[in-house]
Amino acid sequence: MIGIINYKAGNSHSVMNACKKIGVGCKYVARPEDFDGVTAVILPGVGSAKATLGSLRELGVLPRLEELVLKEKIPFLGICVGLQILFEHSEEDDVDCLGWIGGTVVEFDNRRVRVPQIGWNRLTWKKSDPVLAGLGESEFFYFVNSYYAKPADEADILAAADYDGEFCAMIRHGNIYASQCHIEKSGMVGLTFLKNFCEGGAASCSRID
Repeated sequence: MIGIINYKAGNSHSVMNACKKIGVGCKYVARPEDFDGVTAVILPGVGSAKATLGSLRELGVLPRLEELVLKEKIPFLGICVGLQILFEHSEEDDVDCLGWIGGTVVEFDNRRVRVPQIGWNRLTWKKSDPVLAGLGESEFFYFVNSYYAKPADEADILAAADYDGEFCAMIRHGNIYASQCHIEKSGMVGLTFLKNFCEGGAASCSRID
């Protein structure tokens, strides 16, 4: 059972619809007790890092989520802001984040490119992984972002894209996956990635290739 965290402005309904399209069992999670029976977690994201962290703390789900992801090592997938809050600090609102992964989140240079980045951009894979089964050597995914992550360890980067230079588009850190692009809005390639996470890649996520 996939638990989709349902919080203010989290875009959880789009992720739920995508999970239904690929036929995986899923449910909303909005309270600590809702995690019962969950074998993997998806944290959707729309909006700012500060607002997202505030919503999660208001729901009271963070302690249980950290227990499941960091201690029990169940598969986790963060999307968009759900990626950014995993790092130590974000320039957006100058906020300290969860610190699950070393690194920071920085803003694109709006003197050089349009901010936010909105639209399709090509991803290239930086390492092999079960969640990439059935995908080509590079694929287009849909983005809406003004900020991007700079992991302290480049080995955490699963995929990169180019927007005024190469930036981290997806990460894999043990059982933790996260995507700056909106998987749920990326057509068949997004659904393929999501299905691999929910059904195949998630079962193997304790191994790093």
